[in-house]
Amino acid sequence: MKVVILAGGLGTRLREETEFRPKPMVLVGGRPILWHIMKLYAHHGFRDFIICLGYRGNIIKEYFLNYEAINNDFTICLGSKQKVVYNGSHNEQDFNVTLADTGLNTMTGGRIKRIQKYICEENFMATYGDGLSNINITEVVKFHLSHGKIATVSITQPMARYGIVTVDDSNQVSAFVEKPRLNDWVNIGYFVFNRKVFDYLEGDDTILEQEPLMRLASEGQLMAYRHRDFFYPMDTYREYLELNRIWDSGQVPWKVWN
Repeated sequence: MKVVILAGGLGTRLREETEFRPKPMVLVGGRPILWHIMKLYAHHGFRDFIICLGYRGNIIKEYFLNYEAINNDFTICLGSKQKVVYNGSHNEQDFNVTLADTGLNTMTGGRIKRIQKYICEENFMATYGDGLSNINITEVVKFHLSHGKIATVSITQPMARYGIVTVDDSNQVSAFVEKPRLNDWVNIGYFVFNRKVFDYLEGDDTILEQEPLMRLASEGQLMAYRHRDFFYPMDTYREYLELNRIWDSGQVPWKVWN
């Protein structure tokens, strides 16, 4: 089953890092966040990727074209018979990565529509290129196949950004909870789609999270997988710093691979 990763957005709220590179290439622990996402899927046996490119997509192309040199020591013999010998190995040797230019201003649904020609199987997965989780991909796929609907979206209850204070009319605090988990559920990506979803996607201006998912929901074709563990987006510079702090701590919830 192929994995589609949306990696073409402008990342305007993370301008400190995205002015010169796309957000999926922003580093967490010295590796692009895109790499972390791919490692999660690969841990569950899914290693066939389609990366939807847009803003500064050439940087993502160059990263994969030069992947061996970036991630290994190497010896190079210069001259007319130039030869490169890589001194080492990595665990991504069986990754298959398709890099697809889906347009600079294309919306999320439009990007998925544009890569339809690369999807031959009955079902495929899709997610965003800017959030990390320890979600059990194997269970998400099993859930999708069990209900037989067109689409599965993964959801979670996010942590509050601030502590919650309960106070009465006299201004006495009766309870204080530091950053509790909220009651509402939010979309975190990690979709599984049947090929029929392409019928719900039209032009480049199609926003997946609006008319297509709303229509699927109204027709009873959208199911939700509840993830009750770690998820952390990287939408702002503060969140970028926090993800790197977590990595540096050595206690990394999303690092489920060896």
